[in-house]
Amino acid sequence: MKTDISEARRLDNQDPLSKYRQEFYITRDQIYLDGNSLGLLSTRAEAAIHNLLGSWKQHGINGWTEGEHPWFYLSEKLGAMTAPLIGARTEEVIITGSTTTNLHQLTASFFQPEGKRTKILADELNFPSDIYALQSQLQLKGLDPTDHLVQVQSTDGNTLQTSAIIDAMSEEIALIILPGGLYRSGQILDMEKITKEAHQRDILIGFDLCHSIGAIPHQLSDWGVDFAVWCTYKHLNGGPGSVGGLYVNKKHFNRKPGLAGWFSSDKAKQFDMEHSLSPANNAGAYQIGTPHVLSAAPLLGSLEMISEVGIEAIREKSLQLTAYLMELIDKELPEYGFTIASPRSDSIRGGHVYLEHKEAARICKALKANGVIPDFRKPNGIRLAPVALYNTYTEVWQMVQLLQSIMKEESYKVYENKRGVIA
Repeated sequence: MKTDISEARRLDNQDPLSKYRQEFYITRDQIYLDGNSLGLLSTRAEAAIHNLLGSWKQHGINGWTEGEHPWFYLSEKLGAMTAPLIGARTEEVIITGSTTTNLHQLTASFFQPEGKRTKILADELNFPSDIYALQSQLQLKGLDPTDHLVQVQSTDGNTLQTSAIIDAMSEEIALIILPGGLYRSGQILDMEKITKEAHQRDILIGFDLCHSIGAIPHQLSDWGVDFAVWCTYKHLNGGPGSVGGLYVNKKHFNRKPGLAGWFSSDKAKQFDMEHSLSPANNAGAYQIGTPHVLSAAPLLGSLEMISEVGIEAIREKSLQLTAYLMELIDKELPEYGFTIASPRSDSIRGGHVYLEHKEAARICKALKANGVIPDFRKPNGIRLAPVALYNTYTEVWQMVQLLQSIMKEESYKVYENKRGVIA
């Protein structure tokens, strides 16, 4: 592979998705590589916000049933737009809540300890919020998390072995919660095989898709996954704090929500104001409160764009960008102590590259000072996410040259090797 800028420019000139970059707000003289934490604002998402503000302005309370996007059905509409990204049926997806509140809801709904099956299986590399939720759900059922939360161990601190997950599926496990993609290394788990093995042992299983939705294709319904949760502000570009989402396989539609609420209702009966809940016969049953309309609004534009591009095309370019980044790091930075801790294989690598370096925190600060936005993850990780819809091969090349300069000149040493308030 050529390592000069001409190769990067050639790849950009051949990129069929390059036209979408102009739809995002790109800061001049900045290379944004943190889309796996917060995706950039697009003009379509911005227009969608103004559209729903306009419906509030024009219709007032009648906006719940009038206008281009009636609010009463907005969660279902956005769910239908999301369903193709995860290989789900329209009625199995709803946009609601947040990752952690949805995980609480679905754990409360699906974790039913009985007999010897009283434990939840998770992993030691999962995002802390998921573990907090599972610990509290166990405590609410009078169970000690120390004994009843089993966490699969990693052999290298960055990835999980499918065999280790399967080996941990003992007769004491009632429920499994795993990330679809690991937040540090970006490893994509074999969700299909893991689900099959869980079901062969009569164990229910759910996935947190925060780091895989919008970056890779899924086939949740075909795989038989019981449920899933996710956020929408990373690869779905829904904006800070945008509304989360959940999936429930239709085979569970007769299961009452563990945490029932106003919007758990069958929409035809919701305003009958009865004190006996008639849950919706779809994923909407797992909603709790009133939709956060203005926080969901950007997704109308973001999901429209992703649907137009297609998740397969996004995945193809994402793999090419991350492969290009790793090749440049291998060839340009071999003497500076970096380790690529993301999987090399396309089949299990997500949407970002994870570098390890003992000076990672101060290197991230040096990159930011020079116009590159990376993401530090304790203890020694640098996450770099070249996003298919708005990053370029030239930006990847420029970032690697800048990183080489920072290391060669040791300019990172002027910074403290300590994370900021927000890493």
